[in-house]
Amino acid sequence: MTRAGFAAIVGAPNAGKSTLTNALVGEKVSIVTHKVQTTRFQIRAIAMLETPDGQASQVVLVDTPGIFSPNESDRLAKSMVHAAWTGVNDSNLIVHVVDAPAWLRQSAGEGSSQDRLSVDDTKSVVNGLKKRHSKAMLVLNKVDEIPHEKVLPLIAEFNEMDAYSELFMTSAKNGEGIKALSTALAEAMPEGPLLYPTDQAADIPSRLMAAEITREKLFLRLHDELPYASMVETENWKELKSGDVRIEQVIYVRRASQKPIVLGKQGRTIKDIGASARHEMQNWLGRKVHLFLFVKVREKWKDDQARYTGMGLEFDV
Repeated sequence: MTRAGFAAIVGAPNAGKSTLTNALVGEKVSIVTHKVQTTRFQIRAIAMLETPDGQASQVVLVDTPGIFSPNESDRLAKSMVHAAWTGVNDSNLIVHVVDAPAWLRQSAGEGSSQDRLSVDDTKSVVNGLKKRHSKAMLVLNKVDEIPHEKVLPLIAEFNEMDAYSELFMTSAKNGEGIKALSTALAEAMPEGPLLYPTDQAADIPSRLMAAEITREKLFLRLHDELPYASMVETENWKELKSGDVRIEQVIYVRRASQKPIVLGKQGRTIKDIGASARHEMQNWLGRKVHLFLFVKVREKWKDDQARYTGMGLEFDV
């Protein structure tokens, strides 16, 4: 017999959900940047895990957007949060990832504005779980950044919330605690046939994955200069007779003043972004990629229904 099922990975923005997802799968399937709210839609990552008795278990990890309190006028933010809770409702299991250092700093009165938002959003997730009468696995992440004497009080504090069936301490970045969590996830899946081929790491259209790769490189290169509200769209994907692939993408920004930031002096910035994205795409596809990037200004792309459909988000929520 085999096991297979879905586990929704939820939490506040920047809790480390995508890093944890990548660690469980064993390869990169979700983008990771310095910016909060990097993940905009559900990404189904496929982890082939094993129970203690050697039973194969396929865990489809639904890496969801960060759950936060969106501004009522921000359509994209509301769609992202809706996508996160939809991932919860459609899964066999919920895994709540918490930024443990941010929680401790805020509790000690030493937190930054970002820590305060992280704690508020974490409490929002807890309330959402209780409303659904759903007990989740709790993952206190980034534990390598907290003192040992703080661990037991932190565990006690979250146990008192009565929202969790199990608790795990991890550092997704360095792999600490990942093995124990993997085993627990494997055992928690229902018995049944595998849902995907064993060599498939993600269930995401190639065009969308390519756009995500470029968006990651864009944010990593310009995270201090470019506002969050930009997007990348794969406009053309052409299979060449040589076996290579030609990919044309558009980077949408919301202000004309942002276009020269992306392009850089004499086009150097966009060339660097393209070179980095092309290298990762070639590793992912296992063949040569000819990548062409264009920058366009579209002030109201966040109100364009077609953009949401392309990302797998609902427009009216």
